Amino acid sequence: QLQASGGGLVQAGGSLRLSCAASGGTSSSYAMAWFRQAPGKEREFVAAVNWSGSMTYYVDSVKGRLTISRVNTKNTVYLQLNSLKPEDTAVYYCAAAPLGGSVYDHKYAYWGQGTQVTVSS
Repeated sequence: QLQASGGGLVQAGGSLRLSCAASGGTSSSYAMAWFRQAPGKEREFVAAVNWSGSMTYYVDSVKGRLTISRVNTKNTVYLQLNSLKPEDTAVYYCAAAPLGGSVYDHKYAYWGQGTQVTVSS
């Protein structure tokens, strides 16, 4: 199971840190990712991290502003969001992939419930 938290309302230029706590059958050996879905749009890939945290990958639109990380001893993955823009407004979902990370959501077997991020202009 994955439990996402940390969303909220923030002004443009502000920061948030999202957390995703894993439990049950979700292993620290899984690749983890964050996706987001804005109103009226399809869910899109945001960032991924490999099982050890040594490799990360980002969609171009968030590079330099968002940082994904993980602490396996806490079974938690984080997404630090800086310099937020109104277009970052979305529900953010964390996901776990037993067979390695991907930008494709169908590769992820486990999903959190989502946490809302709203950026006001």
